[in-house]
Amino acid sequence: MSIRTLVVDDDAHVADVHRAYVARIDGFAPVGVVHRGAEALAAVAAGGVDLVLLDLYLPDGHGLDVCRALRPPAGARTDVIAVTAARDVATVHRAVGQGVVQYLVKPFPFATFRDKLERYAAFRAGVTGRREADQAEVDALLGELRAPSAAPALPKGLSRPTYDLVAGALQAADGERSAVEIAEACGVSRVTARRYLEHLVGEGRAELSMRYGSSGRPEHRYAWTR
Repeated sequence: MSIRTLVVDDDAHVADVHRAYVARIDGFAPVGVVHRGAEALAAVAAGGVDLVLLDLYLPDGHGLDVCRALRPPAGARTDVIAVTAARDVATVHRAVGQGVVQYLVKPFPFATFRDKLERYAAFRAGVTGRREADQAEVDALLGELRAPSAAPALPKGLSRPTYDLVAGALQAADGERSAVEIAEACGVSRVTARRYLEHLVGEGRAELSMRYGSSGRPEHRYAWTR
């Protein structure tokens, strides 16, 4: 069953981007987008929300106050991942105290977003239906949330930031895109975009197709593998 996810962000454009990101991650399903804390509380109270992606700067209050209000006295709970520009240590400390399970600092590439949600999903799967755990099992469960991702090494000449940028642009695209379109979205050259796109195809994370125009020359088209 998919993890039903509510996106809470005061910026409508950012909220829509995050909703689209959630929809592209296996095991997650966006169930709503709201822009105020009161709306978030109402949506969770109505039921059907497992996870809240919570911005901390909201027009009707601080996100951590929303987080505190989401903590029930007993029974099932809705988990919270903070998705925010707040990077001061005091806020991070308070978020941990309020039970925030992950903390994403804006801006971030899609790869980071996906990694945090997938780690949360692994943690959730590990605790579901389990009543007790020994020390090693507890360490393993928490490791699912906290361990840094081990990204595979890239070939010489490719950089991780550009890789994440191109991969994120392609995954966020609705359907196929050319190297030119990805280059414009990322602010890199067509040649650079194509190198990274070809690498993504080689990894199996993207698919390549050909479109033939009036000139008879094929145009390479790339799509994220869903």
